Amino acid sequence: MANENDHERILKYLPYLSIFLLLIVWELIVDLGVVPKTLLASPVQVVKLFFLKLNMADPDGAVLSVHVWTSLKEALLGYLLALAIGIPLGLAMGWFVVVEGLARPIFEMIRPIPPVAWIPLAIFWFGIGLPGKVFIIWASGVVPCVINSFVGVRMTNPTFIRMARTYGASDWEIFKQICIPSALPMVFGGLQVALAASWTALVAAELIAADTGLGFLITMGRRLLMPDMIVLGMIMVGLTGVVIGIIVDRIERKLVAGVRR
Repeated sequence: MANENDHERILKYLPYLSIFLLLIVWELIVDLGVVPKTLLASPVQVVKLFFLKLNMADPDGAVLSVHVWTSLKEALLGYLLALAIGIPLGLAMGWFVVVEGLARPIFEMIRPIPPVAWIPLAIFWFGIGLPGKVFIIWASGVVPCVINSFVGVRMTNPTFIRMARTYGASDWEIFKQICIPSALPMVFGGLQVALAASWTALVAAELIAADTGLGFLITMGRRLLMPDMIVLGMIMVGLTGVVIGIIVDRIERKLVAGVRR
């Protein structure tokens, strides 16, 4: 019993140990000159810049919180819009033949287009402000939402559907009470994929055209030859994405658990 507890305790701390070892190796690689400081900043340099950027706008024109808030605002607006359109559309396409016949040909034509390909048009249509970023994020996030919702409905157990029809349930009642709850795990899987796609598209858009945001911070680090600023922007992108992903995961667990009860 004691050995099992020790084993569990070791497994619990392994992720922290791996991160600690990564930081040590990273610091040594830079300090020992294996990789020049002009090409890669050390963790100590990145941490120092982090605290400086909390209150200092120079040299990129904004403090760190402004960059994070700009990216969060753009990402959440585009992401929520993708969910609001993509999930109902995918669910409806999976059950109603008319909706699938009308929407699927257009969706299949748009689906293969990479989200970054929309960036030039988005700049022409909306400029480099908020609407353009929201459109690009929506274009990247709506596809996995539609696909997973569609597949989730199609994976509904046909036995449940036949049983509901036997008891006189209408198509709408079957869709609402059987298909949608059954599709929830796939829908939430699509939310995680859409989140990753949306966040990637946002950073790509900000790298090309923006005046604030984490992608813009990375771009300014490249222009100013500041590897520490580039790495700081990358880390903030990763951490922010992880936090949003954890929130989505917790919402998924609560909703799916409630449906199963």
